Amino acid sequence: MGIFSPGFVGRRRDANPLLPPGQYEVTNFPVLSAGPTPTIAKDDWAFSVRDAGGTLKAWNWETLMGNPVDDFTVDLHCVTRWSQFGMGWRGVSLDHLLEGVDTTPEFAMASCYGGYTTNVRTSDLLGGKAWIAFQFDGSDLAPEHGGPARLLIPHLYLWKSAKWVNSITLMSHHELGFWEQYGYHDIGDPWKEERYS
Repeated sequence: MGIFSPGFVGRRRDANPLLPPGQYEVTNFPVLSAGPTPTIAKDDWAFSVRDAGGTLKAWNWETLMGNPVDDFTVDLHCVTRWSQFGMGWRGVSLDHLLEGVDTTPEFAMASCYGGYTTNVRTSDLLGGKAWIAFQFDGSDLAPEHGGPARLLIPHLYLWKSAKWVNSITLMSHHELGFWEQYGYHDIGDPWKEERYS
């Protein structure tokens, strides 16, 4: 007879080692949004990066497409506990867009059409870890998934991958974004279950 009852062994893990703790697998890319879905035409879309000194770099759709484009496959994990594996995307790496920008500030704030914001560490945007994504599964990104372009940071919970992104501001000080002000975790690492503060 065992010393501990079954309740002491903790949460049962899924057999898939790619699934972070507390997550379950889906195949349908669920749609979750806070508020209405903005509709932004590519001709009206713009994106900018501002460093802590105020220097601004900006792109419209045509100039964004003039950057090297990556095709990449990633797994995504939502704070609402779903995960989807092997998702095919196309986008421009933040490494390209942040070339020539002072990336020494520790903090960044992504802002979006519709007013949504999310804070991230600058280090989470660099080193092949983040993109401005504009295609999913071989098609233009639908508005409900953040089209025409969204920030994509696959190693963090999906609320950090801001839909309808239009700017990133690098900051020497810390600020909380939309969901972070309501108690979501400041960093959001799925493997550490950093869902809430």
